[in-house]
Amino acid sequence: MDSLLRELKETILAAVEGISPEQMRWHPTGKWCAAEILEHLYLTYTGTIKGFERALEAGKPSTTNATLAQRWGTLVVLSFNYLPEGRKAPKGTVPKGLPAEQVKAEVQMKISEMEQIIAKCEKQFGRGKLLDHPVLGPLTAAQWRKFHLVHGLHHVKQILGLRRQLRELPEAYTRAR
Repeated sequence: MDSLLRELKETILAAVEGISPEQMRWHPTGKWCAAEILEHLYLTYTGTIKGFERALEAGKPSTTNATLAQRWGTLVVLSFNYLPEGRKAPKGTVPKGLPAEQVKAEVQMKISEMEQIIAKCEKQFGRGKLLDHPVLGPLTAAQWRKFHLVHGLHHVKQILGLRRQLRELPEAYTRAR
């Protein structure tokens, strides 16, 4: 497995290790809980897999020309490892309420599945742009891997922040929510 996606798997696993189902569902008002964050990540991996499957079925990369805004976004995210705060999740990646334990169990598998299909497309189509990202535009296989690491680390920070907040709250309060 690619080192970036291996780091992603290990980091997500460590972030949710030992979190109870109740803790996975706790969140401050107006924010996602850890289960929703994990489901969002799961849905991004599922969407990436579907996009690469469509490219394989078509027998060619599925890309458009990048706009200036997309090039700028790619530079910020992939060169500076920075994902801006406050951006709305694309429609297909908004949590739908999948069971936390299911997502927790399957997210690692989806990362592996995603790596396999990215590698297959890279082998078949080369190292050029392979698939459009909904915000960043056309990306290479290496850029897709880096995006998922940067994006995953961004959300792991949120999960770790929720864990810190939980430790500071009275136990009875977190169980009641």
